[in-house]
Amino acid sequence: MKRVHNFSAGPSMLPLAVLEKAQAELPNYKDSGMSVMELSHRSGLFTEIITDAENLLRELMNIPDNYKVLFVQGGASQQFAAVPLNLKKNGKADYVNTGSWSKKAMKEAKKFIEVKEIASSEDENFTYIPNIDVNMISPDADYVHITTNNTIEGTAFRAIPNTGDVPLVADMSSNILSEEVDVSKFGVIYAGAQKNIGPAGLTVVIVRDDLIGDASDICPTMLDYQTHSESGSLYNTPPTYGVYMAKLVFEWVKELGGLQEIQARNEKKAELLYDYVEQSDFYASPVQKDSRSIMNIPFIIPGHDLDGDFVKQAQAEGLETLKGHRSVGGMRASIYNAMPIEGVEDLISFMEKFENEHK
Repeated sequence: MKRVHNFSAGPSMLPLAVLEKAQAELPNYKDSGMSVMELSHRSGLFTEIITDAENLLRELMNIPDNYKVLFVQGGASQQFAAVPLNLKKNGKADYVNTGSWSKKAMKEAKKFIEVKEIASSEDENFTYIPNIDVNMISPDADYVHITTNNTIEGTAFRAIPNTGDVPLVADMSSNILSEEVDVSKFGVIYAGAQKNIGPAGLTVVIVRDDLIGDASDICPTMLDYQTHSESGSLYNTPPTYGVYMAKLVFEWVKELGGLQEIQARNEKKAELLYDYVEQSDFYASPVQKDSRSIMNIPFIIPGHDLDGDFVKQAQAEGLETLKGHRSVGGMRASIYNAMPIEGVEDLISFMEKFENEHK
């Protein structure tokens, strides 16, 4: 069986053990004579799946009891609207602009509330994370919004900002489950599944109880957190197979040792790649050191027009999807949880070979 090292930013690679378990259970789940894709979302078997998925995520992330876990659809992009519609009280919110997805979140929120950009790194092409001080935050803001990891730009918050009494909302799509995080510091965490949770189509929302139940009058039923909270994420047919796959991934993470072990693995992978780029006079990192993501690592070849050759030759070596985002250029290695350390080592070996051939 041919398997490549897939460095895609998303949909990303999934753990092989998870894929193999899903394959084994695909036609006949627990002797039901049906695939999970055929199970009624009201059935006992699926109730067990979604309950186990929630309980596992609560355990892995140490989610406090006063938070709800919702499994919804629409991706993180739908949450750009859901957040202001659910949290609107004074009709204003503070946003930190750290890249493409932050800008999209702000653009969508402006349709419903007044948006204040309290900090931005656009002045240096989003190559760093700006400092956030509690004194910068509007005391009457409904919430403060951040993107904890910027998939395109390769930056990440290395410390969670203190927002005082104002709820902190985080788009955590590309670094959820990659490291330990104190959920109690957030009012809302949301994440598309297709990086570290499972296949595209599922979205996870973790929301504090007191932020549920006061949605704007114009909030559609399907965007109202109360709708999904009261129904156990079963108001309508959820992405059932996506929930099942997420459960398998959560089991895999737990078996590896939980987020403490996952974080250590991820930091080691990132360290290997960053250290190689740093010692090289051929490659360079466009991201400031104190803001570097351990999930998405962009790198460039200054002074050369070799990006196309690099990507093509890497693909021939079984190193897939290394082309940088069109808005940034260069290359990008997304090394999510499922990427084994051998994948990073193989990439570095290729980078060394390519450098020697093109110096």
